[in-house]
Amino acid sequence: MLKEMIAASLAEHCSLSSQQIEELLEFPPNEQLGDVAFPCFALSKLMKQSPALIAGQLAASLPESSRWTISAAGPYLNFKFNRAAVIEQFARNGGAQIQEIGGGKRVIIDMSSPNIAKPFGIGHLRSTMIGNALYNLLHKVGYDTVNVNHLGDWGTQFGKMITAYLKWGDPASKAGDPIKAYLELYVRFHEEAEHQPELESEAREWFVKLESGDPEANRYWRMFIEDSLAAFNKLYDRLGVAFDHYLGESFYNDKMDAVVDQLTRQGLLQESDGALVVRLDEEGLPPCIIKKSDGSSIYATRDLATAIYRHDQMLGNELLYVVGAEQSLHFRQLFLVLERMGFDWAKDCKHIPFGLMLMDGQKMSTRRGKVVFLEDVLDEAAAHALRIIEDKNPALAGKAEVAEAVGVGAVIFGDLLHSRLHEVNFSLEDVVNFEGETGPYVQYTYARTQSLLRKAGSSAPAEPGGYADAADYRYAESDPSWQLTKALMRYPDALAQAAQRYEPSVAARYLIELAQTFNRFYHHEKIITGNPAEQAAKLALVGMTADTLEDGLKLLGVKALKEM
Repeated sequence: MLKEMIAASLAEHCSLSSQQIEELLEFPPNEQLGDVAFPCFALSKLMKQSPALIAGQLAASLPESSRWTISAAGPYLNFKFNRAAVIEQFARNGGAQIQEIGGGKRVIIDMSSPNIAKPFGIGHLRSTMIGNALYNLLHKVGYDTVNVNHLGDWGTQFGKMITAYLKWGDPASKAGDPIKAYLELYVRFHEEAEHQPELESEAREWFVKLESGDPEANRYWRMFIEDSLAAFNKLYDRLGVAFDHYLGESFYNDKMDAVVDQLTRQGLLQESDGALVVRLDEEGLPPCIIKKSDGSSIYATRDLATAIYRHDQMLGNELLYVVGAEQSLHFRQLFLVLERMGFDWAKDCKHIPFGLMLMDGQKMSTRRGKVVFLEDVLDEAAAHALRIIEDKNPALAGKAEVAEAVGVGAVIFGDLLHSRLHEVNFSLEDVVNFEGETGPYVQYTYARTQSLLRKAGSSAPAEPGGYADAADYRYAESDPSWQLTKALMRYPDALAQAAQRYEPSVAARYLIELAQTFNRFYHHEKIITGNPAEQAAKLALVGMTADTLEDGLKLLGVKALKEM
């Protein structure tokens, strides 16, 4: 907001546009110089004059304003704001105004996508919560967002699962926790197959039966799906995640032949060791396999059909795939093949990669049974939060519900705080912490704002803007108050950056910084003063902080709690 105001004023007096000026504006390292500085080097090149001379000329020629004072310091034109006037305008406008940068474009987000009959481990958290945050953030800035859970409900692993279930499965033992029972069968299959290679042949036969519509194979396959979805949906409810569509890999089985036919007609398919491939030699990439040597489909074929369906039938303007970085080669191949097929919208298909989530520095593996169940992690996080609450606030009402929101929120926020491309070495002790850069710290700060607003009493208007009429913003000119105001003004930029970079950590780090800035304000300023004009001015800042923290936490999928 500060930069926008100055850019609009400067644009009337120099040969640069408001946007060009805004990109050049800086925040001085020493606030005594000013709040915003305009370096005149770009104008120097255009006007063939020294930047210091231009700065001096602008300082003399710009009209006086009630909002700021202007001074030249060498090549810089410095603006020092009238704090009370700016804070009053900001509060009367209802705080920060979100930029609508999406223009209503439809973005389809492929996210979460766990495999049927396999556990929802801590590693699945990243696709689920990064995808959920992007779904919310993009919608907030004006996109029409649609999310799809592309369930892994097809493939040769189902031949293995049917084989294992028929040999070692026990309907009674799976009744209590079917997913863990299926994991044990899957692990046992691979252990036994090392000594009995004929099991692999048997599994392939079962998958061929499944592909050909065999009723018995289909019955077991549907059982795996129903049991898995029941378990997954319990976790999604706990995480606060919902989907517009559940469309698994099997949904596209009848759509792949059309893709193969089109590739054939366009002369893009070549034979390689019995398989049909699209060669990508010119791009320095290995060939994209469309059909294996045994004639069966492969996931690249399905993903081509999926992309075409999402563009043509679901009307997606952009297709995002929130999938681990280890699949980067696959998506490069996929998008290049779409380009070769003549789809100019392939440029709007984007892989949103993320790093691995590690436990104790180790990668998890379903095949070897090295999986940390997300449900167990959430249980432990909630229990850990409850122990802290019992120690710090034993009289709190609804402790179990608060602990659940804190524990689950801590796990989510702890993941999103990291740049998505980085590996995350998960530590429960680190994320469930009420101090430092954590979700509970932000939640606690929000609860603090609510406590202040309650203490203000029933005479205080419910909406932050309602304080404006009673407020005298000269009481909010202190450095802590001004720093908090400037932090609140940065919210729209943080959301825009997070959306444009597909990077929820930008929003998460902004919330940490806002919480830290608010707590400095809280510790340095007396807010409930008894002076109506002073109290109203400061409570307006408290109210806007509360709204921003609540909104930001919601976008990341974390609950804001009124009491902790």
